[in-house]
Amino acid sequence: MNKLNEEYQDKKVLVTGHTGFKGSWLCILLNKLGADVYGYALEPPTVPSLFVEANVGELITSYIGDIRNLNYLNKVISKIKPEIVIHMAAQPLVLESYRDPIQTYETNVMGVVNLFEAVKNVAGIKAVLNVTTDKCYENKEWDWGYRENEPLGGYDPYSSSKACSEIVTASYRNSFFNPANFSEHGVAIASARAGNVIGGGDFADNRLIPDFINAISNKETVKIRNPHAIRPWQHVLEPITGYLILAKNLYLYGPKFTGAWNFGPNDNDARTVEWIIDSICKYWGKGASYLIDGVPKQHEAGFLKLDSSKARMKLGWTPNWDIEMTLKSIVEWNTALINGENAYDITSEQIDKYFSTN
Repeated sequence: MNKLNEEYQDKKVLVTGHTGFKGSWLCILLNKLGADVYGYALEPPTVPSLFVEANVGELITSYIGDIRNLNYLNKVISKIKPEIVIHMAAQPLVLESYRDPIQTYETNVMGVVNLFEAVKNVAGIKAVLNVTTDKCYENKEWDWGYRENEPLGGYDPYSSSKACSEIVTASYRNSFFNPANFSEHGVAIASARAGNVIGGGDFADNRLIPDFINAISNKETVKIRNPHAIRPWQHVLEPITGYLILAKNLYLYGPKFTGAWNFGPNDNDARTVEWIIDSICKYWGKGASYLIDGVPKQHEAGFLKLDSSKARMKLGWTPNWDIEMTLKSIVEWNTALINGENAYDITSEQIDKYFSTN
């Protein structure tokens, strides 16, 4: 954390999607690193939300706006004049993409188009990181991890919209921010693909961990779908630390670090949905139980892993918390909140703990 602190102290950083789960963790971390943080997003997507519970809006300068509104986005970015942009504004849920595919594509595809158009109009931006997902790959459900040069695809609207976002990013990098012409435009662009990100403070519907916490809080038995599906689970601090290491290198070294990057957990942390819930029940203790939901469901991938060799070798990034530590930290975060502790304090303490063991 000390090294990141040196790199981000007083840096002007814009985070889109800052009111969401990952965005809130990232803003808290950037604030602790001494960055001058700005956010652009819709109102928090859930009630409650980590953004509100941890008073993230008091730590940063927050703009409430739609990533689909190019005119307002232009005005905000022109006013901020950030040095680093981390783009996370998105419609992030597979099931929601089935319910509203138009909004999903508008947000996840045209949203990133709008971002790059706004970046074109503002001098001084040095690094832009578009955060997508591991689901952007054409998933063949093979046993090895996907590398950054594997074909993009997507069965469902969410996954395919993120593949489109990757293609848009590559196109803008080639057409308007080409590394070969870096001396002329000075902007380095990359994309980041992470696994199933989990952690305290996620209150979204139709996500495994939040569904579990909601059920337990209401003294209900949690129902899980796709119990045998295998995912690359990782604590939220794992990828966002990777994003900051990558963005730092884009800022400092430009063209050497453009392109796509995977940030996935170790192979042995790819576990089934049922294993995850069974483990959380054990850590939670009394009153925690689950059952398999037999209701027919929309298609979701059964197996997915990432190969993060590139990030390990070229960025020096490695996962820090294994799946057991990750699940314990989630239980600790939620039980502390239930017991009346302050959400910011819980989150800040876990950040300190994460970096003290890194």
